[in-house]
Amino acid sequence: MAGFLLWLLLLVFCWPLALLALVLYPIVWLVLLPFRLLGLTMNAVFAFLHALLMLPARVLRGRPA
Repeated sequence: MAGFLLWLLLLVFCWPLALLALVLYPIVWLVLLPFRLLGLTMNAVFAFLHALLMLPARVLRGRPA
């Protein structure tokens, strides 16, 4: 809501810049989308490696004495 109000304020005081921001926002979002997907993938890979490397410790810890 605050972002929308700031955009309206920008529209009142500097409408060409507000319209440019309105047009460029989807383009910037599309350009940054592959980096978000890459970050999600890397997070999953590191979580998998962490689980794989910690598996022997979890097996030994769960073993009854």
